[in-house]
Amino acid sequence: MSARERLADALYGAGWSTVKKLPEPVAARLGRIVADLAWKRRGEGVLRLERNLARVVPGASPERLAALSRAGMRSYLRYWMESFRLPAWSPERIAGGVDVEDLHHLTRGMDAGKGVILALPHLANWDLAGAWVTTRLGIPFTTVAERLKPESLYDRFVAYRQGLGMEVLPHTGGTSFGALARRLRAGGLVCLVADRDLSASGIEVDFFGEPARMPAGPALLAQQTGAALLPATLWFDDSPVMRGRVHPPVGVPESGDRREKTSVMTQALADAFATGIAEHPEDWHMLQRLWLADLDPAKGP
Repeated sequence: MSARERLADALYGAGWSTVKKLPEPVAARLGRIVADLAWKRRGEGVLRLERNLARVVPGASPERLAALSRAGMRSYLRYWMESFRLPAWSPERIAGGVDVEDLHHLTRGMDAGKGVILALPHLANWDLAGAWVTTRLGIPFTTVAERLKPESLYDRFVAYRQGLGMEVLPHTGGTSFGALARRLRAGGLVCLVADRDLSASGIEVDFFGEPARMPAGPALLAQQTGAALLPATLWFDDSPVMRGRVHPPVGVPESGDRREKTSVMTQALADAFATGIAEHPEDWHMLQRLWLADLDPAKGP
């Protein structure tokens, strides 16, 4: 394990062991302080966030982008402060911590007995949304987690999410796909963060007017299992309650081969994601490269 990996593991461990013990107002204030310090440093993540936001808010002035990136870092640290504290939240606090519009799309899909795939972008706090689903709705679900380094850090994330009632599978291609398909065929719920491709099989989509790649998994699972595919978006406001929306189902096209159907369905997901991100750009935690034009290492951070 490298020194950097040991440091990352130690910092996350300290967050889960220490921050969860802080009173909620203190944790929220600490998050804003850390966010503002990170924003003022103008590091690689902040600069990348601003470049991404420039696509989301075309024509925004440098001052507008700076204000959005500052709000974005505060939103990002709110996610971390809440996530560190989630294991200490009572079921009542979790149940009251989220308000979701158009939830009937999810409940109807579950009642149909064919399984549901909820696909989300990196908006607001998807871990809190998952805890709310298992706690408030009483619906267990399966998700996947990116393999992190060091392995001990990955294990921390898996244990954390399992403690919130989620079944977590490693992001290992076909192995996890087969397990997810089995859960859906049994009428279960699968939740996937799906606005950034982590494989070599991503689908090219038009995203805010430029080509990007998004994972094919949600659309392929829907085609293979008959499960409903539902986009969902999340956002914060000035209250302690996170807001969310379940969008209408993405249907399987009647014509075309599997690749063509997957392309159409993934574009529909991208369009739903773009709607939520455009409405709440400060809550989109995309501090990495996303668009194809940015994936050339020669272009810098």
